Amino acid sequence: MKRVLAFLKQHALPAALCFGVALALMQTPFFRHIENLTMDERVRLRARLEVTVPADEIALLAVDETSLREIGRWPWDREVHGDLMALLGRVRPSVVAWDFLFTEPSGSDAHFARGIRQNRAVVLGAMRPEAEDDGWTPEQARAAGAQLAPITRVEGDRRLIPAAPAMIAPQGELATAAAIGFVDTPVGADGVRRTAPLVVRIGAEVYPALALRTLMAHWGVAAGEVTVRLGREVEIESPLARRRIPIDATGAYAINFRSGPQGVRQYGYSTVLVTLAKRFAHGQAVPVPALAGRIVLVGQVADGLTDLGPTPFAPLTPLVLVHANVIENVLREDYLRVVPPGWIWAGAFGAGLVTLAAYGRRRPIVQGVVGGGVPLVFVAGATLAWINGSWVVPLVGPLLGYGALQGFMIARRMLQELHAKERIKGMFGTYVSPELVRQLVASGQQPELGGHEEEITAFFSDIQEFSSFSEILPPDRLVELMNEYLTLCTDIVQANGGTLDKYIGDAVVAMYGAPVRLPDHAYRACRSAVEIQRALAELRERWRAEARWPELVMRIRTRIGLNTGPCVIGNMGSRTRFNYTMMGDHVNLAARMESGAKSWGTYAMCTEATRRACEAAAGDEVVFRPLGRIRVKGRRAAVPIHEIVGRRGEVSEVTQACLGEFAAALERYYGQDWAGAEAGFRRSAALEPLATELERGVKTTPSLIYIELVSRHRLDPPPAEWDGVYEMKEK
Repeated sequence: MKRVLAFLKQHALPAALCFGVALALMQTPFFRHIENLTMDERVRLRARLEVTVPADEIALLAVDETSLREIGRWPWDREVHGDLMALLGRVRPSVVAWDFLFTEPSGSDAHFARGIRQNRAVVLGAMRPEAEDDGWTPEQARAAGAQLAPITRVEGDRRLIPAAPAMIAPQGELATAAAIGFVDTPVGADGVRRTAPLVVRIGAEVYPALALRTLMAHWGVAAGEVTVRLGREVEIESPLARRRIPIDATGAYAINFRSGPQGVRQYGYSTVLVTLAKRFAHGQAVPVPALAGRIVLVGQVADGLTDLGPTPFAPLTPLVLVHANVIENVLREDYLRVVPPGWIWAGAFGAGLVTLAAYGRRRPIVQGVVGGGVPLVFVAGATLAWINGSWVVPLVGPLLGYGALQGFMIARRMLQELHAKERIKGMFGTYVSPELVRQLVASGQQPELGGHEEEITAFFSDIQEFSSFSEILPPDRLVELMNEYLTLCTDIVQANGGTLDKYIGDAVVAMYGAPVRLPDHAYRACRSAVEIQRALAELRERWRAEARWPELVMRIRTRIGLNTGPCVIGNMGSRTRFNYTMMGDHVNLAARMESGAKSWGTYAMCTEATRRACEAAAGDEVVFRPLGRIRVKGRRAAVPIHEIVGRRGEVSEVTQACLGEFAAALERYYGQDWAGAEAGFRRSAALEPLATELERGVKTTPSLIYIELVSRHRLDPPPAEWDGVYEMKEK
């Protein structure tokens, strides 16, 4: 529970901030427009994927290009409409709704009105005027005999319904022959029709729109039997149907667009007119459209006519399809279902927290799957919910918040990585080579600083008889000398990938293989030992040439000890002061190699483990000389030890001959052939690479050490169980 609370404390605020900003942005017109565009694309996608079955109850008589060619230019004489209505009366449609305005008197109105009266129910179009002084008031219309009945049961603030003081409606005989429905389909803020008003307000009275008035006529429902609950629904109660149509506070209905031009049973106006005339006027046995009992909409679909406008289907959609979709939605009760926004935002917030948790993991695949998968799953789920259930799931807001959260996480990760890089540079820059620091930073590998076990090669070096230098040199000269010497050693260690652990007076302590793992750490350490000895020899010659140091300084020598094995690595120290260092038995053994080198007359000594690891990584690149086996204080097992002679190709033939004589003499030594061993060691002593330096700081050589050991064993023979192991008493 504590971990959960800590996680929420760390991540809930950024997530809430990102989604809060997204929620605020979604209140702006720009982002609402983007959301509308995604909704339009979903509408078109569903239309492409679905096999649309036209509703049986609806038929569209379309004023199409064929009708314009056969009948003539628009507008047509109303006598044509009268003929059509008279013929439609013979097939008995449930209701005929005209998506037209017949607002100006015509000489053919009487003929048109007679045709209207031959039908069960007819609805003609009306609309709110653009100018306030245009049109009729409801009182004027009723006085003229118009079939104009307001909806009286209105709950809610009817002042929110778009209103006009008057209306443009049919006049004369047409007003008395048909019911009136308002054809207004205003565009949204971005110029696209996605909603349609089911009611309009003229003055103080509320009237049904064309689609609602058509449905009322279809089911035989009077205006007094309709209840409008603004912000909730339009309720229709009749023996034939019971519907609750969702509306907003203004009385607008959100259209569930399904039927494009191919989704409505469509007949050409002229085709129907000619077919019905042949059948009923001329008695020809021709099949006629099955219009009986259906809602028949009459509207324009031909390109170039005025009743076209933008919908989610297309920029120029026949607006009669807007009414058709509303009617079809209500007939099928196929309404949009809106997921409560609170659920969506809560789910998005939860997904954001899951993503934050995933980004807290180190595995990039988890981060990638969650970071990329969550929005894909969300979009796919929202699309499937729309296609299969007409669920409206807002996409842009949650994706915007999620994207902002992703951006926040990326920015935070970049800052963390930058901080980590600076931390690595600050932590390791003083004791790891700049190149190694760059590798560590570039790889993204985070060094384990809390303490862990790692196989490394430990490096110890110490100046031979350093106390004598401090006795003869003044402090400032001693510091100058040590700085030059330590710089030489440190540069070589770091150039070979080593990590400086510490300086202990004149001693250099380093490690190879941490904090960056190096598969050839033993080889790098051995190479460093060889290069330090060579560089120190060059330094002595330079000092000799400069002639500004005492003769004692020209004899400066350093001993190096190496060992390879698992060691504990990490930041160690107190709460206020710590150091990245190494510790363990193998570290101690490396220190014994450095101190023990004095006993064996060598200046670079390592264990068998280091030799094997070096040869495993670099073959015979480094030349070793077996020195024997020792048992150090505190360890029971004997440790084979070796001198690091040099790099292959740099070892002279004389030195190689020395190593051969020495190895043969060592075998005789283990066989207690003291005479043979001594003779062999004397031959190798004459060939020792440092034999010529015995008067210039070199105290002894391995061959001389073994000659001394042979002399001891001759005077005091070893016991019968002697195994040739040399017991080191000193540390």
